[in-house]
This record gives sequence, structure tokens and C-alpha cells, in this order.
Amino acid sequence: MTDRFIDLARMAAFDTLRDVHASGAYTNLALAEQTRAHDLDRQEAALATELVNGTSRWMGTYDRIIETAAGRTLDSLQPAIVDVLRLGTHQLLGMRTPTHAAVSTSVDLAGVALGERTTGVVNAIIRKVAAHDFDEWLHIITDGMGEMGALALRTGHPRWIVDAWAAVLPSKELADALAADNVPPVPTLVIRPGYSTLEELVAAGGTETQYSPFGATREGNPADVPAVRQRRAGVQDEGSQLVALALSRAEAPDGRWLDLCAGPGGKAALLAGLARQAGTTLLANEVHEHRAELVRKAVRAYPHGTVEIVVGDGTEPTWELASFARVMADVPCSGLGSLRRRPESRWRRETQDVRELREVQVGLLRAAIASAKPGGVVAYVTCSPHKAETSDIVRTVLDGDLDREVEVLDAASFLPEVSDCRALTDERFVQLWPHRHGTDAMFLALLRVS
Repeated sequence: MTDRFIDLARMAAFDTLRDVHASGAYTNLALAEQTRAHDLDRQEAALATELVNGTSRWMGTYDRIIETAAGRTLDSLQPAIVDVLRLGTHQLLGMRTPTHAAVSTSVDLAGVALGERTTGVVNAIIRKVAAHDFDEWLHIITDGMGEMGALALRTGHPRWIVDAWAAVLPSKELADALAADNVPPVPTLVIRPGYSTLEELVAAGGTETQYSPFGATREGNPADVPAVRQRRAGVQDEGSQLVALALSRAEAPDGRWLDLCAGPGGKAALLAGLARQAGTTLLANEVHEHRAELVRKAVRAYPHGTVEIVVGDGTEPTWELASFARVMADVPCSGLGSLRRRPESRWRRETQDVRELREVQVGLLRAAIASAKPGGVVAYVTCSPHKAETSDIVRTVLDGDLDREVEVLDAASFLPEVSDCRALTDERFVQLWPHRHGTDAMFLALLRVS
């Protein structure tokens, strides 16, 4: 029998993909677990991360290439063999690994992880993949295909996402927006107002964010920053910071603030600091206890009484209605606005997932409106640009049987420093984009309740 060896980084990458595809694990959590289990050093962890994230990001395109090279459908192969082939394909086409190294490591991985009997088919298919570079393969697999289908394969997206982006973007920006999903973001840090400063984050190696007065980007592990370790700062995308900023800038009466869907706590921590500076407090509601615990950790820097945390269904408020000056409704959504940081989610989500969230999104926005006092402001927020989760939800609620008058505010006017942020669906809404603003694709509508 052939003596085979496979390095720890590739084994960890393979085990991560199996956790994701066979058990439904999240890539970042599974990769962290496998990094610990295989005791990877920094260099090995970096290789495993590139293998996993690159393979996950381009999986749909790679699958089409593998099927074309193999002359057979993927469902005719064992799922574990498919993951070996995906990793090998990424090394060949995405990492420019020398052909002999990509082929030999793929065959060795199959032999070590799956058994010697699997090496023949892996060797045959991966050698056929190696016959062309990525551009040549894209030409082959898109030959005769329509424009949108070809764009989906060239940018590593399911066709339905390409169609959804086309509905909310000028056509000239579509390719750039999809390409931006394939650029991993630099970690973004955020201060806890009153307990850390932007200058402190910059002194720790950060670079001020382009728009948010609270943030800084910094390569490396955020936990290396003392303020983050001490929970005087946190990690939060700049887009999330900006929607909280907009809500705090809108004119509103005095009174408590409400974060309707507070987990995992990033916005709640920022809102708590802003509320405290405004002389009030925050009620943070979260439906799941384990996520409520994350909120407790996120706001730990603040004095007792700054934030009250409750666990409950936001669509069925247990608090006094019409009692909050500002309400943040960052509702559960598909997360399609954060594809650049969650590489597997584009292939895990389907149009059905968007449809299934509609009822809870409508229910939460209605509850947010009911919770606002007269003159109060509601921020409806999603980390998704999908029309069905954004403008359609707002219009559905406002066209429904509300017993209160609601005015749609010009949300973009509260973010004057952010250029070109008006949504195509309604210029009163804000839609941020990675390719325009360097943020996640956050949506914001601001509503004043009478």
C-alpha cells in the first residue's frame, strides 16, 4: 500500500468543509474548531483559511467546472470526494498552486481521509481540471449561456442572487457589486462611547473608517487590541455603525430607547453608549437566551442600569407600548448583505429562505411602530439588499391596517457624509454596498410615528 502523508492545514480544511456540508455547520465556527483540533500554527491556519473560504466562495462555479471535467454530475460521486475535488480545484484555479502539488495533495488527501480506493477517481478528475486555467474554464462553462447566467458563474454567485441584485442596482454596477462580495473585509472595530476613543484604536494600529466616527479597521486578531479585550470596544461592520448613527441623529422626544432584536449585541452596545450620552437608557430585547447572553457580554463595560436586557419574542411585546423615543428593528434576514464575510452562505441560502422570513419581518416592524411613543423614530434595518426583505416589507406594513400615522423620513439626510447611499427602490431609504462604501450591504428606513 502506498504510504501517504497530508499536511495539517489541508486536513483541517477538508474536515471543515465536511462539517459545513454534511452537518450544516457555519464555516467560521467550524474552521475555528478544526484549527484548534489540529493545533495549527499561524502559517498553517492562514493556509487552511484560504482553502476553506476560497473553496466556499467559489463553490458553485467550481462544481460546474468539476462536472464538466469529469463528464458526470456531482451526485454520482461521494460527497466527501466532491469536497476533496473542490479543494484541489481552488488550489489550481484560485491559488495558482503548481499543478503537480495540487494533484498530489488532492490524491494524498483522498487516500488519507477516505481510503486508497478513492484515489483513482480523484486523480483522474483533478488532472482534467488542471488542463485549463480559470479564465479558460469560465469560457468553456459559459459558452452559449445567457448574460446573467454567465455573470453568476464568473462572479461565484447563484443565479437568483444575481437577479435580486439586478433589481436594486443600476446595471452598470452589477458586476462590481458581485465582485465585491469576493473580497474579504478587513476587521472593523467600534468604540463603546464614553469608554474608549477612536484615537485609542488608531494608536493600536487601526485606521479610521471612512464614514463612521466610531470605527477603525485593523488587520489581524481584534483580541490583540486592549480595548477589545476589556470590552471597551468591539467588532462591528461600519454599515452597522452607520445605521445606529442615523437613528441617533433623527429628532425624537426624550425617553428610553429600544433595540428590538438585540443579539448578538454589536448595535446594542453602540446604542447603549449613544443613549447614555443623550441622558437615557436602552432596553435590549432578544428572543434567544444564548444570544441575550452575548448582548450581556457586549454591554458589560457600561454601568448597571444603562441597559436592561429582556428575553422575549419581539413580535409580542411585553413592555409598555408607545413608550420609546427611538426603536431599532434590525430584523432577522437572509444575511445576503454580508456575503463577503460569510463565504458559504450564498450557496446555503435559497429564495425560499427569503420568503419564509417575511412574516416575522412584518411582525417585528409592526411591533416596533407600536412601541414608539408619539414623535418617536423607528429604524427598520436588514443586512440584506434584497427587495423582498427591505422596501417591500416597509411598504407592506405602511399599507396595512396600522392604527397610527407613520411618516417615512429621508434617511439619507441623516448620513450626509455617506455619498450615493440612496436606495434605488425609494430614495428616502438608505442602501449601503461593499463596492460603493466598503461596508456590508445594509438597508435602512427611518419612520416617525405619530
